[in-house]
Amino acid sequence: SQCGRGPRINCVVDGDTFYFRGEKIRIADINAPEVADPKCAAEAELGARATRRLQALLNAGPFSLRAWGDADRDQYGRQLRVVSRDGKSLGAILVAEGLARPWTGRRGSWCG
Repeated sequence: SQCGRGPRINCVVDGDTFYFRGEKIRIADINAPEVADPKCAAEAELGARATRRLQALLNAGPFSLRAWGDADRDQYGRQLRVVSRDGKSLGAILVAEGLARPWTGRRGSWCG
């Protein structure tokens, strides 16, 4: 489900962040549009689509989490993980569908 109020055990925050078994996970190999504080209407709409798609991908079956380089967590305490199913990155699927970008070390604008 999408995260709301109440306990966050297994839910999706946005297109690159979710809770799994109570642990907050940041998909390390992508950057998705913001939904909490979008900078424009286009980012808000794309962020909502990315969130729904990530939810569908996670709900489609078992997935694996693997560490991203040497960093275990980001500055917000989220676990940095690559999320895969059958050897394919779910982040790469979001990128291929135009709902995310590969992570380059910094956020870019989604507003034209």
